[in-house]
Amino acid sequence: MASDWWRGLLAPLAAVVDLVYPPACPSCEVSTGTHRSLCPACWSRIRFIERPYCEVLGLPFSHDLGRGILSADAIANPPPFDRLRSVAVHDGVVRDLVHGLKYRDRTDLAPMMAGWMLRADDGCVTGCDGIIAVPLHRMRLLSRKYNQAAELARHLSHLSGKPLLPATLMRVKRTTRQVGLGAKAREDNVRGAFAIRKGGEGEVFGKRLVLVDDVYTTGATVAAATRALKKAGAAEVSVLTFARALSTPI
Repeated sequence: MASDWWRGLLAPLAAVVDLVYPPACPSCEVSTGTHRSLCPACWSRIRFIERPYCEVLGLPFSHDLGRGILSADAIANPPPFDRLRSVAVHDGVVRDLVHGLKYRDRTDLAPMMAGWMLRADDGCVTGCDGIIAVPLHRMRLLSRKYNQAAELARHLSHLSGKPLLPATLMRVKRTTRQVGLGAKAREDNVRGAFAIRKGGEGEVFGKRLVLVDDVYTTGATVAAATRALKKAGAAEVSVLTFARALSTPI
């Protein structure tokens, strides 16, 4: 088969790459057996978000209250998106991976991170009609060179076989950085920041979409993006992030 032929052709090249750039843990840089893998010590320090959790916000519960239970925040302040799922808590090793991808040009981390996201998606990707990344404003994209959310979305699409919609959602308002802003300031900052590309309404109307970002903090950004998608007629929007800010389970 063609794929076997390609693997045979690339095997010697992979061996040379491993010799020049030995596999190392992307967090602590200790030697590992394969590329795109963590060492056992770093792996053990990750706080994965697993059931039991709130069906809407994905907030982990300290005790299993039964499937379908919602958190108090999801009941009191229902988000515009239908559900949120994240891989792990944004601290330690996970924060190192996010910062590596976002600020240190470590786009090689995106395939591994996307693979983890696919395993944590709770069926969102399997049942969706398309994958959309939270976009950057064109001026921010010029200065940063790439969109880390788009890198994750691209690899999610490749791994799942689901369509990637790279230009459907646009950031039409140049916002200030969200880092350091409170919840209300974040919400005000991204209000009206997103819109559907002219002619792209058909890619959204009646569709079940997965909105991808690297980190969920207060949810202001994905909420604003979801409102733009829902306004254009999206039937369902699930948010999938690699990390989320969280102190302890509720």
